Amino acid sequence: MTIVKYLIDTNALSRIGRKSRESTFVRDNCKIPSEVLHEAATFPDIAMLRTLEYPISADVLNLLRDVMSTVPPGDKDLIDLYHARGNADPILVATALDAIAKSEETLLVEDWQIVTDDEGVKKKAAEFNLRTVSSPEFKKLIGATDTCDNSS
Repeated sequence: MTIVKYLIDTNALSRIGRKSRESTFVRDNCKIPSEVLHEAATFPDIAMLRTLEYPISADVLNLLRDVMSTVPPGDKDLIDLYHARGNADPILVATALDAIAKSEETLLVEDWQIVTDDEGVKKKAAEFNLRTVSSPEFKKLIGATDTCDNSS
């Protein structure tokens, strides 16, 4: 049996809205990488979001090296440090790889998907055979589970 879990990008956090971010579905099924939380520091519900933190570990940093080794020099689709854009994006991909690797050591395998609207992240995730979900699709998932939760 596989359980679907989600890592949320900053752009998706802002687009799904506070009510969705505070849902039971998000609390039970989602994590947010540390660097994404850094980018979301001004969100009014940042304290709650921090409870969902997926910390950067040595394993994540090793996988980040693997992710960055696939970025050609001069390519700014994933990250543009000069303009301070996409700083969390390669970490998001590395975190998904780490989460999947860790779940393979457990009884129930977790399929970690990235919630993002960023084309660079989607492209890089696909290179590593990671699935992505857009923020509108994710919001529908939250709504569907909230509807189910309210009827029980």
